[in-house]
Amino acid sequence: MDLLVNVRKWIEENKTAFLPPVCNKLMHRHQLNVMFVGGPNERKDYHIEEGEELFYQVKGDMCLKIIEKGKQKDIVIREGEMFLLPARIPHSPQRYTDTVGLVIERERLKTEIDGLRYYVGESTDVLFEKWFHCEDLGTQLIPIIQEFFNSRQYRTGKPNPDELLKETPFPLNSTSVMEPFSFQGWLNNHRGEMKQKNSLSMFGDNFETELKYFCSWNQPEPYFHPFPLGLNQLALCLPAPAPPAISQIRNTNIMQILLISVFSFPVCLNSILGAKSNQGV
Repeated sequence: MDLLVNVRKWIEENKTAFLPPVCNKLMHRHQLNVMFVGGPNERKDYHIEEGEELFYQVKGDMCLKIIEKGKQKDIVIREGEMFLLPARIPHSPQRYTDTVGLVIERERLKTEIDGLRYYVGESTDVLFEKWFHCEDLGTQLIPIIQEFFNSRQYRTGKPNPDELLKETPFPLNSTSVMEPFSFQGWLNNHRGEMKQKNSLSMFGDNFETELKYFCSWNQPEPYFHPFPLGLNQLALCLPAPAPPAISQIRNTNIMQILLISVFSFPVCLNSILGAKSNQGV
């Protein structure tokens, strides 16, 4: 795959792939899974995974239904907004016609398990669930969803206790989630810091994901280009040798995303580079 991908063109070329019930198309699969998701796609299933997920709405709004502290909650992510979902929180993306969103998640460890759940009505009582090792979410969810539609639980709306786990493979997260925020607004609020530093962390130390906005005004090509405003380019891998500032941060956390700023303000989500720990994660 090319180092740089024109996102708008890629979305247009792959728009027929955004079909129910999952509606996503994987752009990149190596260390980080980078996908775009279209609509309409309103679902009842909730996905649970052991890693975090980064959401960015390229076009239109979406609603991310979650289970927070034992209660159902709607998180509205509007066009141009970003949201980082903590690990181990049940979530159900609701997407609408003529919308496109970016989702980035890290690869699963071989020991990790994903879950898919349906709940009874508006409660948090589990109606149906399946746990599996995830290698390709887009293809693996479809047969599980179809199995639910063919099940007695779907027909009756009542769970079968014999098919539910007495204990989940890992404890669910009981934390409160962040509020979605405007990426452009974040850039505007941190202009002064960006002019003084090579990079700026967006989420601090509260997540396993390290999301950095990397600022460089003098870096020669091929690493940076004067991209137009908007989410127009994705950089999916690092050329060799990488710039020193990037090389220094490749050995830290499980999921790293670098947001690249070039030459002038304001800029939007111009580039994303994915790097992962060298510690076998």
